[in-house]
Amino acid sequence: MASEGIRNLVLLLGDQLTRGISALQGFDPERDRILMAELAEETSYVPHHVQKIVLVLSAMRHFAEELRNEGLPLDYVALEDDGNSGSFTGELARAVKRLDPERIIVTEPGEWRLREVMEGWTERFARPVEIRPDTRFFASRERFASWAKGRRSFRMEHFYREMRRETGILMEGETPSGGRWNFDAENRKALPKGERVPRRHRVEPDAVTRAVIDMVRRRFPDNFGDLDGFGWAVTRKDALDALDRFVAELLPRFGDYQDAMKRGAPFLFHAVLSPYLNIGLLTAGEVCTAAETAWRDGRAPLNAVEGFVRQILGWREYVRGVYWLRMPDYPESNVLGADRPLPDFYWTGETDMACMAEAVAATRRHAYAHHIQRLMVTGNFALLAGIRPAEVEAWYLVVYADAFEWVELPNVHGMALFADGGLLASKPYAASGAYIDRMSDYCAGCAYDPRAKTGAKACPFNVLYWRFLSVNRDRLAGNPRMAMPYRTLDAMEAGQRAEVLRAAEAWLEKLDAAGSTYAAPRQAEQGDLFG
Repeated sequence: MASEGIRNLVLLLGDQLTRGISALQGFDPERDRILMAELAEETSYVPHHVQKIVLVLSAMRHFAEELRNEGLPLDYVALEDDGNSGSFTGELARAVKRLDPERIIVTEPGEWRLREVMEGWTERFARPVEIRPDTRFFASRERFASWAKGRRSFRMEHFYREMRRETGILMEGETPSGGRWNFDAENRKALPKGERVPRRHRVEPDAVTRAVIDMVRRRFPDNFGDLDGFGWAVTRKDALDALDRFVAELLPRFGDYQDAMKRGAPFLFHAVLSPYLNIGLLTAGEVCTAAETAWRDGRAPLNAVEGFVRQILGWREYVRGVYWLRMPDYPESNVLGADRPLPDFYWTGETDMACMAEAVAATRRHAYAHHIQRLMVTGNFALLAGIRPAEVEAWYLVVYADAFEWVELPNVHGMALFADGGLLASKPYAASGAYIDRMSDYCAGCAYDPRAKTGAKACPFNVLYWRFLSVNRDRLAGNPRMAMPYRTLDAMEAGQRAEVLRAAEAWLEKLDAAGSTYAAPRQAEQGDLFG
């Protein structure tokens, strides 16, 4: 080995900004070295929301500085550095040539595509490559596969209960706290008129973040989203402060109103911690512990805490398990035969449907929308209109700050679009305008009437909902959870039903006539912008 060679070269990815990441276990500052790199295949590759790019790059730079301040030797390649190859393999090749390490160590990535790239590194670099498990999750990939073995369909609730038992979170011995596993029925309240929505804390960008913002404005001028008002936390300290503020100020009301929607209030009582979890500034364990402690100390009700914990210990772990178990074939399914292109208003927000306009506008401003806006507005419309799954999934991956393929793909493909035929979700989450009207104030003043099933004022969600049931009867009528909607459809007077279906087809013809300029972004070999 060359005299300047080192023992271990540790590669940290852009969503692995966690001091306790497995790749750093056993790190010896005297013999090992860290590599971090900002990567871009081309500006035309997945055109992430500009706030997401700033969030990840600024958080990477801050994390690198924290490691240096700790005395850990680190090579950092910035996006605009001379010689930046723009790829994981290219930057690793440059580092191997420069440092001649005995071994390469990395924590397994979040995306299947990158895992496949890593599998070839041992041969490519003629030295051992150790890919360590990502221990930041409650369940390993193997643990989920063991649970899923032999099951024809997966149900999150069953997996969630096992996770509760294994972790002891919200448990009293073998009994769930409060005597129930699930308080979801108590967490579906519409926001009362006059309910005060707390002002959301914003982190003022420091010099590092401002420099990244300036670079992103210059390099990604055509990407989706606004940069004005960027206020995400980019350090662990500020992410922990966001967690503390959520627990103290928002968690007590989160449960009641987690499904509510309100004009001009995109955050309501939601935690908005998922970007920090997904890039590693917070860990799932500490977030669940903080919420549980608040309940045990009497600072938050059980329905709120259980609902929050279920999203992390249950749903987040569950979709990761499904992703790794079913890749790479999972996104190829399209059991409902959806083939319509994504309408342009998903990008522009220019539509007479007030709910869609509000959700897209908030997404553009904040790189965020809460789970009901994603599932029951933008996702619901795509489901009802039969939008091509790959295009919907690409949109979600682009526009949200917390969107990484392992979490985005199952949520959209299986939950929002039912494209996997019920592997992940027990029924399609299809709903008419009545649901949106009940859970929001969007419909007041909208060009359409959520109570109208026919006529020029009929809400598109209404006519498309009944058409969706009609055209998918052979696929869905046997689902026990769809029995009531089909009874309602069958009880509809024949003339009215025919008129509703004609209106739906006319609406879709108008949608098709408008065309779409959308083109699915090319997936780079590595699958993400950040290394």
